[in-house]
Parts: sequence; C-alpha cells; structure tokens
Amino acid sequence: MKRNTRYAALAAAAMATSLIVACGQAEDQTVGQRLDNAVEQTKEAGSELSAEAKSATQELRADASTATQDAKAAGSEAVDKIAAGAADLAITAKVNAALAEDKQLSALKINVDTSNGHVELKGTAPDAASRDRATVLAAAVEGVVKVDNNLTIDAKS
Repeated sequence: MKRNTRYAALAAAAMATSLIVACGQAEDQTVGQRLDNAVEQTKEAGSELSAEAKSATQELRADASTATQDAKAAGSEAVDKIAAGAADLAITAKVNAALAEDKQLSALKINVDTSNGHVELKGTAPDAASRDRATVLAAAVEGVVKVDNNLTIDAKS
C-alpha cells in the first residue's frame, strides 16, 4: 500500500505543478503590471469622483443662489406690504386729524378707510358743503390717490 500511496502522492504533486504552471501561463501580466493597472484604475475612478463632486458642488451653488434670490424677493415683497400698510395707516390718521380740525365735521362720526392710498369716507355730513369739504380735506393729505366720499347728508340738519 505504500507504493500506491507514493504513486498517488506523485500524481497529485504532478497535477499541482501543472496547475501552477498553467496558472502562470494563463496570466501574461507580472505582479508589477497588475499593480500598475490597479493604480491606473484607481486614478481613473478618483478622476471620475472628482468630476462628479465638482458637478454636484456647482449644482449646490446654483441651488443656493436661487434660494437666496427667492428669499430676498420674498423679504422685499414682505417689506413692501408692511410699508404700504404703514403708509395707509398714516394716511388714515392724517385724514382723521384734518376732519377733526373742521368745526362742522369734527363732531361727526366719519369712518375713514384707506387701502393703497385710496380713501373711503363713510358716515354722515350736516350738509352738502360739509360733505364736499370732507372730500377736499381728505384729498389734500399726502399719499392720497383717490377719495371715495360715501358720506350721506344728515336729514336732521
């Protein structure tokens, strides 16, 4: 049996040797060449990643710029609305003060509403001349664009 074992071991060694030789023959590249190829592939992958990163960075910058412009526009619009509202409040206060200084209109309850410089007068006036004077007083206030006089003449006068 020792002979059979020796022959089997010899056959196995021969097969292993031929496999090793076959593996070496199938591969034409040396270890150094394989290493060079791996380094080159790594460089290419790094270049691709770098290009993708640059592209993504440019997209992010563009998105950030757009978001900044949108925020500025929204802020500007909000400021404009607040300024318009403040201007309307100032006009209403000035019209009320002008009406209060008039002796015939000061005692009357006249409601003044202002929107975008358009003034609306509601309530009663003692006579047509007082009604017309209310329109003139309101129109004289700075910032008034138009006056809608909806005052009625008090029949008691």
